[in-house]
Amino acid sequence: MIGVIATLKVQPGKGAELEAAFATLAAAVRANEPGNLMYQLCRSKTEADTYKVLELYASEDALKAHGASDHFRAAGPALGAVLAGRPEIEYLDGI
Repeated sequence: MIGVIATLKVQPGKGAELEAAFATLAAAVRANEPGNLMYQLCRSKTEADTYKVLELYASEDALKAHGASDHFRAAGPALGAVLAGRPEIEYLDGI
């Protein structure tokens, strides 16, 4: 099992746009990626304009399939338009 925590810093005032774009992406992930076990956007309570995406995949292959999926690639422009920088990605081993 592979865990991922993606930290997304959003431009001030763009949180609602990020949340809308992510909702579309998350629906596609859940509908099309059987190896994805969790894909949840969370908003930080302590850091303004900061979100975390909590992800869990059944295998390395499932994680690779996510990154190569058409829906993930299609979400890039909408997400990129509201981010204040590149996402910080942390990979974890499931226990």
